[in-house]
Parts: sequence; structure tokens; C-alpha cells
Amino acid sequence: METKKRSIAKAISWRIIATAITSSLALGLTGEWKFAATIGLADTTLKFFIYFSHERFWNRITYGREVKQPEYFI
Repeated sequence: METKKRSIAKAISWRIIATAITSSLALGLTGEWKFAATIGLADTTLKFFIYFSHERFWNRITYGREVKQPEYFI
């Protein structure tokens, strides 16, 4: 199980990358820096909370996880 701090760190690092992509795309399509920055920040704000919630939800699901049994030494 991941900690909330780890989920937040992952969300922030991904959002930095995704914001750069979204802002670059908006700038490329419109040529307007202010509009591109506004779109990038709005996108980041919304998707940060969605991503965090998604991570926490999946952290509760055991699908695809392997449970390691403790090793006992005799």
C-alpha cells in the first residue's frame, strides 16, 4: 500500500509533465501565451485532484498485487 505522501508526489510530478504538454499544445494551436498558460493551469488544477483520487481508489484494490508471505527461519 502506498502512502498518501507518495501518491501526492506522483501526482505532482505527473502534473508538471502533463501541464507542459497541454500548455505547449495550446500555444502551438493558438499562438497565445496567456491563453496557453490559463488552459495549462486550469487543466492541472482539475486533473491533480482527479489523479490523486484515482490513485487512492486503486490503492484499495488488490487486483494484480502479489502478497508476499513472511519468511520464517528455523
